[in-house]
Amino acid sequence: MPIPFVEPFRIKMVEPIRRTTREERERILARAGLNLFKIPAEDVLIDLLTDSGTGAMSDRQWSALLRGDESYAGARSFYALQEAVRDVLGFPYFVPTHQGRGAESVLFAALVRPGQAVPNNRHFDTTQANVLALGGHPVDLVVPEAGDPAADLPFKGDMDLAALEAFIGRVGPERIPVGLTTITNNSAAGQPVSLANIRATAEVYHRHGIPFFIDACRFAENAWFIKQREPGCAAKSVREIVAEVFACADGCILSAKKDAIVNIGGLVAMRSEALYQRVSQQLILHEGFITYGGLAGRDLEAIAEGLREGIDEEYLRYRVAHTRHLGQALVAAGVPIYEPTGGHAVYIDAGRLLPHIPPAQFPGVALAAMLYLEGGVRTVEIGSLMFAHDDPAGGETHHPPLELVRLAIPRRVYTRSHLDYVAEVAGQVARHVEALRGVRITQAPALLRHFLADFEWV
Repeated sequence: MPIPFVEPFRIKMVEPIRRTTREERERILARAGLNLFKIPAEDVLIDLLTDSGTGAMSDRQWSALLRGDESYAGARSFYALQEAVRDVLGFPYFVPTHQGRGAESVLFAALVRPGQAVPNNRHFDTTQANVLALGGHPVDLVVPEAGDPAADLPFKGDMDLAALEAFIGRVGPERIPVGLTTITNNSAAGQPVSLANIRATAEVYHRHGIPFFIDACRFAENAWFIKQREPGCAAKSVREIVAEVFACADGCILSAKKDAIVNIGGLVAMRSEALYQRVSQQLILHEGFITYGGLAGRDLEAIAEGLREGIDEEYLRYRVAHTRHLGQALVAAGVPIYEPTGGHAVYIDAGRLLPHIPPAQFPGVALAAMLYLEGGVRTVEIGSLMFAHDDPAGGETHHPPLELVRLAIPRRVYTRSHLDYVAEVAGQVARHVEALRGVRITQAPALLRHFLADFEWV
């Protein structure tokens, strides 16, 4: 009998969490307009809204905070992070930012002009919004297999290379200021991208003279999947795979709040000194000076340590197994999920669970609200609320291929018993889905509406 996995850490500090009654949660949900983003964290029992910035830092990271140099220019902490970026990611130039969307903002402001297009395997919410805000067109070109939640394939986050070639040929490379690939592919249920696909994507972009940047939100988890699933990679270390991945690219944007396991921070890294100078101008205008970029020196120190901890193989083995356990528990409870499970989250297939609720009535939002109402579990919709958009040429609204609810697991925060509780709550909701109604928007902004919208039951 195999020995079950154990967490590769000991817990040295705990934070109490508060239970609420169903009656309390009914009032809380109503005050929030059915939008879980608007619920105070103290009213949430298990918070799976996001894995971004919600992880538990290590003793080494907390120690690193005390080394923070808060000098405005040329802080010692900047050079500590510079060394880690060069060591782990391999890029000679970088600027720190306050988080990943800051990295997107300063990079795209330096590159994207109105009417230009930015292809990606699949954009996430702020990436898409930052392109749209500049008058650009975000284009998603993930492989068709990503649209099948039941297909048990190793790399469903891959770029569709034929579609990418066709798209470049159709619009012309001169209208594409930068090409992206997101690893892992968060909008495609956290599915990984193979090393072979990253190399082939880079070849397509470079052959057409298009700079290639990696959205490296979960680069370490993606490298672990490459090691486990891709032929010829089992003998390589995660560190070696990470180096090979980034060697394909001209740069990357990174939210350090994911695989660098910190509560705040991000960066843009690149090979081009000329682009570095352009991005630096945007950084100073919108984030801060080039050696702190909207962060305190102590944050830079924590990121430097976290970049190295995030590629530790014992940690990654635990991380992926922990997530897989939640997926297995949900399936055992009768809840349909997107398979295979990724590294940072499990995605409930809300469209399959709630076939009686059409996309225009946001089945993912309705399901997320019920998970909170039933058990105080906070999740997030990844579906038509987040990604539906009107056809710019007129006509019908384009809905994403799947209606999902993401259960994102903070790093080093919850135990197996927490995850088992989540599965029990979801199973209870699944047993009564026929009574669940859809929702309608009562107010919402034009961009990133899922953060600020209000809803009512249909």
